[in-house]
Amino acid sequence: MTLSSPHLGSPSAWTDTRLLYALEEVVEKELDRHLRVAKDWMPHEYVPWSDGRNFPGLFEDGEAWDEGQSKVTEIGRTALVVNLLTEDNLPSYHHEIATLFGRDGAWGTWVHRWTAEEGRHSIVMRDYLLTSRAVDPERLERFRMAHMSEGFVSDNRHSMLHSVAYVAFQELATRISHRNAGFQSGDPVCDRMLARIATDENLHMVFYRNLLKAAFELAPDLTMQAVRDVVVNFRMPGHGIPGFERAAAQMALGGIYNLRIHHDDVLQPVLRFLKVMRIDGLGPEGRRAQEELGLFLEGLEAQAAKFDERLAARRARLAARTGT
Repeated sequence: MTLSSPHLGSPSAWTDTRLLYALEEVVEKELDRHLRVAKDWMPHEYVPWSDGRNFPGLFEDGEAWDEGQSKVTEIGRTALVVNLLTEDNLPSYHHEIATLFGRDGAWGTWVHRWTAEEGRHSIVMRDYLLTSRAVDPERLERFRMAHMSEGFVSDNRHSMLHSVAYVAFQELATRISHRNAGFQSGDPVCDRMLARIATDENLHMVFYRNLLKAAFELAPDLTMQAVRDVVVNFRMPGHGIPGFERAAAQMALGGIYNLRIHHDDVLQPVLRFLKVMRIDGLGPEGRRAQEELGLFLEGLEAQAAKFDERLAARRARLAARTGT
């Protein structure tokens, strides 16, 4: 580490500036690892261009969109729109992390590399959706304008540690959402595209997760408090999308992202890797945060169990109606 890392329980012991400086060697190491394992890929290679045809507008032969043209399931369309609109807000995300992490040194190199990789996601998703006529293009554009006009303000912009903790979980949540949307899409082309995107998201998660591990070694009490706050107050970055709550409910019922998935496939893998509940030697505030995190996870597991029961009952009712 660039700075020594004594046990420092006081919030005044570490500032964001000192933490950024202390963690820069870790960022450089993780950036080198990321560049070694990340594989370049071409968005255009995942788009079925031969399926494309004109829409109404400048072209006299344009064909209006109709739901029957889509190869994607209804839940797939909902998830694809939410996931694309989330990716669309990249300019705001870049602004947030560039402001917080800086544009120089290893931090700045990572910020720009991450932005470039994330940019592929919205490119390939929109090209796929329009070429394959998977969703209503006019509705998609209206949603994009409304969502991006609002911008994005991070819930964690006040703290570098909170921001690192958030993205460690959020990148995995995004990976899971993309991967499950592909599974549920009903279109193998869509599934392959979203699997490719999910691979990127997983590598981004690993970067931030490893950075969070280093933060625990430097400032365990403050990092524990940040993790507690982020887990307790977590929400997806696309929460400002028009109709997000209804779409999120549909995605929950469709098995793309729900409480059970959030608990089992997002929170627990990161927390287990970091051994968060087994960290000892914490000061009073760190121990309190650790205990509160444990209590929250117990409550979330109970909520997830209730959701599982309701979902199973709903599926049983639907099966009874259809005779399947």
